[in-house]
Amino acid sequence: MVTGGSRGLGAAMVRAYAARGADVVIASRKGDACEALAKEIRAETGRRALAIACHVGRWSDCDALADAAYAEFGRVDVLVNNAGMSPLYPSVDQVSEELFDKVVGVNLKGPFRLSARIGARMKQDGRGSIINVSSIAAVTPSQIEVPYAAAKAGLNNLTVSLARVFAPEVRVNCIMPGPFLTEISKSWPPGMFERMKDGIPLQRGGQAEEVVGAALYFASDASSYTTGAILKIDGGTAHAPA
Repeated sequence: MVTGGSRGLGAAMVRAYAARGADVVIASRKGDACEALAKEIRAETGRRALAIACHVGRWSDCDALADAAYAEFGRVDVLVNNAGMSPLYPSVDQVSEELFDKVVGVNLKGPFRLSARIGARMKQDGRGSIINVSSIAAVTPSQIEVPYAAAKAGLNNLTVSLARVFAPEVRVNCIMPGPFLTEISKSWPPGMFERMKDGIPLQRGGQAEEVVGAALYFASDASSYTTGAILKIDGGTAHAPA
């Protein structure tokens, strides 16, 4: 199951899992985009693909998503909490309560609820892997993403906490991406691409497919002795420890 799975990093992970024999649940707020990718997955890989519209900031949507996945497949082996959002705002004193709650809801509240529901079931079933997708904003926040950075820092903490809660049956790990050239990069402020050459040792943003190796590692038995880990994939951008 991949939330935020219809585009960007989420879609790259969905394609990678299906290509290697997994049936997939694709969830995002846009049900039609999920179904379009599910149709592509079925045609290209022959795997089962379930598309579900879900706003992870709402517990009722998270519960419905979990129920639908178990009704269709009987189990969830891997949960990827990838859905995220970071709306722009003019200044921190103009962040509305609605915007703050929405950002925390999608980036932290939803992953908590889905992990609590599905992680408990995984533990009961005897195995599973939960993969959170954070951001280097959690450790190197900027002035333009304060609520987002705080929520992602909470997600890093949640990773370590739930790794202890669900051990030893379930592993909980986190991918912490830096700047990736997905659709979200279209809304970056002017000059962002030029500044990358100075601020990123690899002098570029990442491509969505470059998250796949980590997603496969955490999902597979290759990471059987890894839990509570936070893996930075950022071209060397962030210097602070996770």
